[in-house]
Amino acid sequence: MIAIAPERLTAEAYIEFLRRTDLGSQYPAERFNARIARLVNSVPISLTARDGNRLVGVLFGITDFAYWLFITDLGVDRDYVHRGIGRRLMDAALDMAGGAEDIIMYTCANENAVGFYEKLGMRPASDVMVYNRAQWTDFTVE
Repeated sequence: MIAIAPERLTAEAYIEFLRRTDLGSQYPAERFNARIARLVNSVPISLTARDGNRLVGVLFGITDFAYWLFITDLGVDRDYVHRGIGRRLMDAALDMAGGAEDIIMYTCANENAVGFYEKLGMRPASDVMVYNRAQWTDFTVE
């Protein structure tokens, strides 16, 4: 039985998890360890999926708990994909943020994940603006 629960991860635990997912390619190389530490310590919604003690899914989200939720990270262990874990994490995050009646959910979807998000009822948005001056060297956690 896969258990979904709020949990604050350590940077080390999250980095180890990233090695077992396709999510690890979304981060830049610049100041990787320090930035991951800030992420896991600060993100308002931090959910995990565990099979016993094994971490098999993670969702991080930023929300105002009134109007919107931005999913920053959603990953599932490669050995556990297609078992509904991602959907369960998304449902739990939406509930934590305030529920489907009040919350608009956004994410930046990797091209390989677009179909997953569409199955959840999400669609491309035209109302998002971006400001980006960050250094970004492609990098994959291995």
